[in-house]
Amino acid sequence: MQLACDAAYNKRSPMNVMQTIAIWAIPVLLAITLHEVAHGWVAKQYGDPTAAILGRLSLNPLRHIDPLGTVLVPIVLVVLVGFGFGWAKPVPVNFAQLRNPKRDMIWVAAAGPAANVVMALGWALVMKLGLLMLDHSQWVAAPLILAGQAGIIINLVLCLVNLIPIPPLDGGRILAGLAPARFLPALEKVEPLGMLIVFGLLALGGLSFILHPLLQFFSSVIGRLFGIPV
Repeated sequence: MQLACDAAYNKRSPMNVMQTIAIWAIPVLLAITLHEVAHGWVAKQYGDPTAAILGRLSLNPLRHIDPLGTVLVPIVLVVLVGFGFGWAKPVPVNFAQLRNPKRDMIWVAAAGPAANVVMALGWALVMKLGLLMLDHSQWVAAPLILAGQAGIIINLVLCLVNLIPIPPLDGGRILAGLAPARFLPALEKVEPLGMLIVFGLLALGGLSFILHPLLQFFSSVIGRLFGIPV
C-alpha cells in the first residue's frame, strides 16, 4: 500500500481537504482510543486498576483526546502528505502494582500495537465490503473503501511507530521488560529524549526510511489475505 493510496488521493479524486479529513477522522479516533484502552485493560488484568479508577477504560474518545497529538498533528499530516498518525493522552499505568512488573509491562505495552493490528484487519473487512457493494451502491461503497484504506494505514503506522524500541514508546517498554536489569538505567536516561528522537527521525526522513518497507510488506499481506487492492 502506498502511503498515499492512489484510489483515494490521486489527482482525479474529487475529494477536497475537508472530505479527506472527514474520511480519516473516525479511523484515527478509533485507532488511538482503542490503543490506549487496550493498555489500561491489560494492566487491570495484571493487577493495576489505575486506568479503570480514573475512567480511562472508556471508549469515549473525549476521555483520551490530546489536542496536539489527536487533532492538530494528524490533520496537518493528512493535509500535507496524505496520511497521518497521532497519539492520545497516555493511559496511566502504575507498573509497581503489576503482579510481576518487569514481565507484565511487556504485555501491557504490547497490548496497544496488538489492538492496532486487530483494527487494521477490521478495516480491511470494511474495505472488502465496500468493494463488494461498488457495482450496486457507489454512494455507500466509496466511503467504506476510503475509510477502510485510512483505517489500515493509520493502524499499521501506529503499530509500527509504537514498536520502535525507544522509551517511552511501547517498543521501549517491551525492550525494558526483556533487557537484563543492568541495561535499565541507560533506558531510563533515554526516555526523556525519546519523543525528540522520534520527531527528529521524522523530520530527517529516517522514520519513513524505516517504516515504509514494513508498511508496504504488512499492507500487502493484508491485501492478499482479504483480496483487496492495497
